[in-house]
Amino acid sequence: MNARWKQRPAQATWGDFGPDDQLGRLNLLTAQKVLEGVAEVKTGQTFCLSLPLDLPGGTAMNPRRPPPQLNATRRGEHANMTYPLSRDNPLLTDVICDDTVTLALQYSTQWDSLAHMGQWFDVNGNGEPEMVFYNGYKANVDIVGETDYRGGCGCDHGSHLGAKKLGIENVAQHGMQGRAVMIDIKRHFGTERFAFGYQHLQQILQADGIEVRQGDMVCFRTGMDEAILAMQGEPDMTFLNSHFAGLDGSDEQLRNWIVESDVVALIADNPAVEILPARPMNDDFYPSHPLHDLCLFRLGVYLGELMLLSPLADWLAQHQRHAFLLTAPPLRLPGAVGSPATPVATV
Repeated sequence: MNARWKQRPAQATWGDFGPDDQLGRLNLLTAQKVLEGVAEVKTGQTFCLSLPLDLPGGTAMNPRRPPPQLNATRRGEHANMTYPLSRDNPLLTDVICDDTVTLALQYSTQWDSLAHMGQWFDVNGNGEPEMVFYNGYKANVDIVGETDYRGGCGCDHGSHLGAKKLGIENVAQHGMQGRAVMIDIKRHFGTERFAFGYQHLQQILQADGIEVRQGDMVCFRTGMDEAILAMQGEPDMTFLNSHFAGLDGSDEQLRNWIVESDVVALIADNPAVEILPARPMNDDFYPSHPLHDLCLFRLGVYLGELMLLSPLADWLAQHQRHAFLLTAPPLRLPGAVGSPATPVATV
């Protein structure tokens, strides 16, 4: 019996990879999967799948995530930017630039760690739900903020410790590299807003002859990345919120496909992968983000958001290809629940 839980949620992989596992489905991204990804490389051409990390711009997309702020480090009282060392020693010829950044880790192109979203769940089967994360890791025990919200308290109890378990550094240390496939929603359905479900997925898989294998990373191109780039740091949220598909996290058939396909990650060029607000899962208690609930909390499937997929998707369609090598490590930042990324697709 697991020390943290006596029962696990439906469709969960908790314990399948060991009682103290912190990787989830990333365990399926094996050396063999890396070789499968390498086998998809035919030309050696690369695509950067990151937006500029100062996009979308402002705080309109998410008021809790400000854009990055660059500043110079300090050399005593002076800014250490275009600093001539001749000020210190007239014989020295060097000019130094050194900077720092204040960055919301999930502002732009980013990965969600398994510590990004948990749920209230009765892990002990005693009728008392607890705030827990993947594999039963607990709020304020394993993932610790400065405020303890258990029991409705909202009590401040110290400094922010972050994710002592399930942090993004686990992903970085394992490596996020392997075979990926492109599902081009824009090419098949255009850029109108709709909830992309299992039937839409099957239509594209069959039309394009795409094989999704165990351990794959699956990318969904909607075209939102192109719109964000065109807005040049001033996102028109009325337009963005009224266009572009998102996965229907409440579609039972789509959820079952994610479970049965053994994919490692779902990646999109939109800010959540799934469409929000989502349809409630039931008339009782339900998650606001049903796909996050299924993937991060139950399955240990990673979500990549706001990735720049359109140039790659267009190239793949032009060359009648769908699979490629994806190399997408997050920052090895201990305790972080998400991370910016600069993924590289190699075709």
